[in-house]
Amino acid sequence: MDYETVALDDDEHTLVIIDQTKLPGKTELLHLKTQKEIWVAINTLAVRGAPAIGDAAAIGIYLAAREIETEDYDTFLAEFRKAKDYLDSSRPTAVNLSWALKRMEKVVLENKGKSIAEIKQLLHDEAVKIKDEDIWICSKIGEYGLTLVKKGDGLLTHCNAGQLATAKYGTATAPMYLGHKKGYNFHVFCDETRPQLQGARLTSYELSASGLDVTLICDNMASSVMKNGWVQAIFVGCDRVAANGDVANKIGTSGVAILAKHYGIPFYVCAPTSTLDFATPTGDDIKIEQRPPEEVTEMWYKERMAPKGIKVYNPAFDVTDHDLVTAIVTEYGIARAPYDVSLQEIRRKMSASR
Repeated sequence: MDYETVALDDDEHTLVIIDQTKLPGKTELLHLKTQKEIWVAINTLAVRGAPAIGDAAAIGIYLAAREIETEDYDTFLAEFRKAKDYLDSSRPTAVNLSWALKRMEKVVLENKGKSIAEIKQLLHDEAVKIKDEDIWICSKIGEYGLTLVKKGDGLLTHCNAGQLATAKYGTATAPMYLGHKKGYNFHVFCDETRPQLQGARLTSYELSASGLDVTLICDNMASSVMKNGWVQAIFVGCDRVAANGDVANKIGTSGVAILAKHYGIPFYVCAPTSTLDFATPTGDDIKIEQRPPEEVTEMWYKERMAPKGIKVYNPAFDVTDHDLVTAIVTEYGIARAPYDVSLQEIRRKMSASR
């Protein structure tokens, strides 16, 4: 955890990421220069987590802009948009990907009168700013999230919404890291998160490496630990929040939310405002990414663990209905039902701060 999840190497003009497909057994840094390399890294989950994907996309499109050799603005814009559309196709569900790319495109559109060299420098500065904002956002989410729990609580999280999913601190894990520093003595349960095992490989790894008290459980054990009274609050991240408060997050999240409702445990979603998608009315309108069947039948096994030719349904995400969500924690405050009202208030706070 001494390495940054996502970084820009200005000397080598590369995007530097931790290859998360190799964790926890091996820490390997990838130095990515081409758009194809960056597209593959996002698509294959070498870099993952909504905020980290946004950070990587911003740096990636800046690197693409550097390679455009023209002094004509219209030609530059056309080539920039070609690279933007290509990167945007790497994963469909996490809104941060398109959000970051649109934000970078806005820099180009708002500076038409400047030279191409000046625009490229502005793109560099915006990419760095997006990453720096990510760190601030996560720290604020941690502060707000910590107000929802008390010392000694048992917490449960699903997938990885930690430091490895952001520039620093994480979203769902930010209250855990902050509470650990303040001596809250949390006990954290990590769902393994089939089929990619992000909870087992990443969350349990980074939290335990930071000194937190962590227990790894299989996904189908969440009900048992809740029934035993070992969990007082649940924190999860998200990849997209619809206008009505429906939340898309890693597959299995909705099941955790249903269990939490049954056992009377608060279910908190930690969401940077960049994941709020007011153009998407409900969760039914969110496109869910379908992953390769081999992730279920072969990945992580020495031998294939399912019959050849078997049909596989492998959605990367599911949608948690807003009525299962106790609160949505953002960097501008905590939203509660009715979400169509409270999220708009968060939006106003965000706009007023800029």
